[in-house]
Amino acid sequence: MTGSGRTSLGLGLIAAATLLAASASTAEMPKAERAWLPDLVDGTYRNPVLAGDYSDPDAIRVDDAYYLVSSSFTNVPGLPILKSTDLVNWTIIGHALTANTPEAHHATPRRGGGVWAPAIRHHDGEFLIYYPDPDFGVFVVRAKDPAGPWSKPVLVDNRRGVIDPAPFWDDDGQGWLVTAFARSRAGFANVVTIRRLNKAGDKAEGEAITLVEGDKQPKVMTSHGPFPWMTTEGPKLYKRDGWYYLFVPSGSVKGGWQGVFRSRKLEGPYEGRNVLDQGATEVNGPHQGAWVTTPTGEDWFLHFQDADSYGRRVWLQPMAWKDGWPVIGEDKDGDGIGQPALTHRKPASKVPSPRLAPQDSDDFDGALSPAWQWNANPAADWADLQAAPGKLRLKSISSPENLWETGALLTQKLPAERFTVTTRLEFAPKAVGERAGLLMFGSDYAWIGLQNTASGPALIRVDRPGADKFQPERVEVVEARAPGAVWLRMTAEPVVVTNSPPDFSPYWPSMLRSLHAKVTLSYSADGKTFTPVGAPFVSRPGRWVGSQIGIFSQAPAGTPANTSTRIGWTDFDDFRVTP
Repeated sequence: MTGSGRTSLGLGLIAAATLLAASASTAEMPKAERAWLPDLVDGTYRNPVLAGDYSDPDAIRVDDAYYLVSSSFTNVPGLPILKSTDLVNWTIIGHALTANTPEAHHATPRRGGGVWAPAIRHHDGEFLIYYPDPDFGVFVVRAKDPAGPWSKPVLVDNRRGVIDPAPFWDDDGQGWLVTAFARSRAGFANVVTIRRLNKAGDKAEGEAITLVEGDKQPKVMTSHGPFPWMTTEGPKLYKRDGWYYLFVPSGSVKGGWQGVFRSRKLEGPYEGRNVLDQGATEVNGPHQGAWVTTPTGEDWFLHFQDADSYGRRVWLQPMAWKDGWPVIGEDKDGDGIGQPALTHRKPASKVPSPRLAPQDSDDFDGALSPAWQWNANPAADWADLQAAPGKLRLKSISSPENLWETGALLTQKLPAERFTVTTRLEFAPKAVGERAGLLMFGSDYAWIGLQNTASGPALIRVDRPGADKFQPERVEVVEARAPGAVWLRMTAEPVVVTNSPPDFSPYWPSMLRSLHAKVTLSYSADGKTFTPVGAPFVSRPGRWVGSQIGIFSQAPAGTPANTSTRIGWTDFDDFRVTP
């Protein structure tokens, strides 16, 4: 179970981070700065408040603090938990899952599987997170402290394809679980149902009651004309002034809007409308998130916006009420449909916060930053933080050449649209074919690093377009005989790619473009002068996730795993993220 302090890695256990100070042994590293900070200091903020891929966010307030949880898919530890005192400045305080369950199933990467959209609640003095694995059902974990430890997952609903669970306790104390469905597993979608929960909240009981069927709803008015309710999912159920409000995004992830249905009765019938869409902005698909109320009574809405390679970033919107309906964002024409605010005044807060963003840089001071995640359930010996003080030692894990199939990738979310990553690796291979490097990972990926040959280490760059389709890699040998230690750098900047029109209509104009990272890879012998290698690489996101940055140490598939005689390792000395 996850604790609240930094610790040795063990079985993928990564807990709360320390200060991002540069290591004394890596004086050439750039000073630690933040690539993105949403707090503008003057009482306003800019969106996104979370520039990383915190997909499908849900959030609550307990006393004067806010807690946010998001999807983690195949990445481990899972269910990252962030804390804020003002809804703008966030930091990672831990994870609710040390491994995805069933553990054997998730010992290899399940791209697009694993932990989908969760919901966090505080009920009867306890924190609970309900989350779905679309292949197995809905689980719940619980804790007294959101930083952990968290209980092991308990299966609440074993129906395959049930997704997006959110609990709701009515005024009479009865608990309910509202869910949606994934067509890929359940065979249908665009339906929201609800089931009773037992008193403990760990078992859904009785027949499901259908609350909304998108296919049977009249078209909804948006800022781009009438649209059918489609891909209606991600439900959250709330109650206000005797009304039941069902918040449901609709219209797809890349397009779409935030819908809300309401009824005087829990079981319905419900009437719905659009309360937030992209309007005149370029913020496509502003939907799925959480309504929170501050201690002073202000209402706010946290939602994600799909930014392609940059993932599903989290935006904060003001929320008001008009004629018994929520209006989210800026309603410039008074029609009750808001559009995303790019900047806004900060929420009123009783507890001031320093400027914060989730952790990224790591000096490997004996524990890992909570920014790191593996790409599958890890073994206990994949990483070592004691073997070389101040460094992270990654064992060369025997795995397929195609990193799309590899769980032993240590990755984190892209921190901003523009950023630079610098690290130094010391290569200690034993088998020919061992590799280690600095990686931009997604459905396409590229990395720069070292490979062990019969003649010793070679400096190489590897590109694999179409990794998810198992296309071959392209290898550029930069130095056939390279030193065993090298500085590596990755510099990213955003690039907009024009898309073909989708094969359906109507669609949102913003769907005709996508945002990716143009990445330059370079190396240095002294940590001061860096030499670029090859043409810039343009990223592609993974399956339901954005691109990720990371490091790895790999041995060819089938290499015996006796570390002392057959497989080597790589020491990474600092990992620095700067603007």
